[in-house]
Formats: sequence, structure tokens, C-alpha cells
Amino acid sequence: MKKKLRFFACLLRRSRRISGTLVLLLAFLFATALVSSLDWPDAAAEILSNFAADKTPSLGYSFRSGGPVRSAASGEIIFIRDETDRISVLPPGLGTWLAIDHGDGLVGVYGRLNQGNNPFPYRVEEGGFIGLSGFTGWTGAQGFYFSFFDRKEKQWVNPGRILPLLPDTRPPVIRSVLLMNSEGRTFNLAQTRSLAQGQYRIQVDAQDTRTGDNPLSPHRISCYVNGIERGSIIFETVSTRRGTLLVPASRGVQSSAGVYEFHPALVAGEVFLTRGQAALEVIVEDMAGNNRVASFRFLVE
Repeated sequence: MKKKLRFFACLLRRSRRISGTLVLLLAFLFATALVSSLDWPDAAAEILSNFAADKTPSLGYSFRSGGPVRSAASGEIIFIRDETDRISVLPPGLGTWLAIDHGDGLVGVYGRLNQGNNPFPYRVEEGGFIGLSGFTGWTGAQGFYFSFFDRKEKQWVNPGRILPLLPDTRPPVIRSVLLMNSEGRTFNLAQTRSLAQGQYRIQVDAQDTRTGDNPLSPHRISCYVNGIERGSIIFETVSTRRGTLLVPASRGVQSSAGVYEFHPALVAGEVFLTRGQAALEVIVEDMAGNNRVASFRFLVE
């Protein structure tokens, strides 16, 4: 990765003798090469849960696997913890785990590994062996946990946003769309033909069905009322502010507590409905770009 950075810097220094269009092309090719140098720790492992799944939400991916775990990219190991280390004040959820600095502020966290994998080499290459899948930490299945932390932006990053796309041709499933009024009463739009005027929260219960047996969290949920966007959640990053987890939304960031309050349904937007005919459209998209659309028409009285 460092060689690529030096090569790119050299191109920029010489850019005065190269046309602007060619410089942009070279920059694009460099970015593509950098992304392609990353890969999943075990692309064949079964995904149990993905980024933003569960009620908390999850900050990474959990896999079921009985094989080796490999480094997603080259880097320096900056932290190692064995589950048998009882004096650690760190939470035990990750079991035996390590952190690798992959450069440019990106840190990979590899957890729930088998005990006894130490000693690790402190420098690893892309695809280099770093441990075996295990039963350590908070898990009921043999496997491992994997996540990315961006130290520059101080946020957790969805690995699916950076790593090669996993094969997926199945669109998400929208299980239900509910509207909740200010009194806490919910209305299933699949069974509702009219509503009273007022303020409503839009709850969407949707799943990414890539694995079938293990429904995953979608990548994006967007809500439109009469053609105007009334809410959007994008599961690309999770940040922390004063102990509160924040997820990206159409209007900046939003507390995960508010989004996940009615899990598995997620609060994807809010709207004030006025009298007349109304149309609500929900679009759910997975990481591979597959999408599902649900449309509803009703009368507001």
C-alpha cells in the first residue's frame, strides 16, 4: 500500500506535464487498485449477521466458519488480546481478538478467534494467516467477527462498503410498513385505507435475504410521501457522540436508539399527513444494489 501511495504522489508532482483529464483517470485507476487490494478475511464463510444488524446495532460482521482467518489487507498488528487474559478491563464480547492498522487510518478488528493462536507476526500481508475461527467471546457458533474502524473520521465503517461485493442477486424483503401516530397507535399500511390527519413515524421491517437462513440488515431504507423524501437511513457508518451511537440519515445523523426503538422494524422517517389522498413509497436496497419497492395509497381525513 505504501508503494502505491509513493507512486501516486510522484504522479501528482509531475501532473503539470500531464493533461487534467489524464490525471483524473490515473487517480481513478489508483483508487480502484487500492480497493482491489482489500479482501474479506474468509469470503466463503457463512454470514450470521452484518453491519447494523441486531438492536444495538452491530458494528461489523459475524461469520460461521471452521477455517483460517486472514488479513483483509497488509498492515501492522497494533493490539492483541487473548480471552484467557482475565486482567483486561476491555469488554469480553470479542473474546480473543486483534487489531491491524491497514494504513490511511483504517483499522481492522478480528475477533472471536481460537485461543492459543499467539504468537502472531507483527507485520502481515494481504491474505496472511492471523488465526483460526473459534468459540471465544459472545457467540454460540464457531466462527469469527470482523469490522473496520476509521481513526481519522472516528467512526465504524461497513466492511461491505470497502471490500469486494459478495455475490448477491436476491432482492430484499419488506415484511411490513407501519405508521405510528403521536398517541403510539400503529397502522399497518397493507390493511389500512384511511388515516386521521396528524404526525406519524414510518416504521419499516425489512431484511436482506442474501443468505436465506440468516436474514441480514439492508444497506439503505428510503421513504417518500407524495414524491417527497421523508426519511432515509444509510447503514454505511456508525459513530459515537457522548456515548450515543449515531447512524447516517437523510438529515445528518440520528441516534440509533430512536431508529431501533421498535426492532426488528426500524424508524425510517417521519411525516405530517394533511387531508386528501396520500401515497407512500418505501425503497429498500442491499449492498449489491438489489432493491425492493413497496407502495401504498390511502385517504387522510
